[in-house]
Amino acid sequence: MILRFFRRNDGSETIQRLYGAIVARSRQPVFYTDYGVSDTIEGRFEMILAHAFLLFHRLKGEDEERRILGQGVFDAFCNDMDANLREMGVGDLTVPKKMKKVAEAFYGRVGAYEAPVEADDIDALAEAVLRNVHGSRSEHEVQARAFASYMIGAAAALRAVPFATLAAGEFPLAPPAAIGTTETRP
Repeated sequence: MILRFFRRNDGSETIQRLYGAIVARSRQPVFYTDYGVSDTIEGRFEMILAHAFLLFHRLKGEDEERRILGQGVFDAFCNDMDANLREMGVGDLTVPKKMKKVAEAFYGRVGAYEAPVEADDIDALAEAVLRNVHGSRSEHEVQARAFASYMIGAAAALRAVPFATLAAGEFPLAPPAAIGTTETRP
């Protein structure tokens, strides 16, 4: 039962650790150097969305009781985005409108990434990555394809991760390979 993972607290520590691991993963320099993700607020946001998607994709096969972990991480993501908007000086009256756009972006990415990841369709996923992460700029096709390959490999790796590992606040993925290396996907 999932509740045994949260006995010592309300689960917020575990959720924060898991969300923190997603953010840390999304900040790895290789995404910005080799994969062509712009090192901007938007680029970092896209990396957080992609890695949150990977967690939620992994959890979708769990029973309802275990999927509450995903809801907690999604709530932490929303709280973090809200806090970041306020920190950047967005006014109290504008934050809800911006948060609506954040939610739309998240659900849009889930809709764009889910079927290609499920089908191991690198071409379709690369197209979605090119559109969402690289603004459809054709000069980033190689990087988009490499990132699509990374995502499919990461999703496969996470399928093998026991739920207990995730419930302990761990997000274990191998570091992404630099483009052009002979390393295998995570």
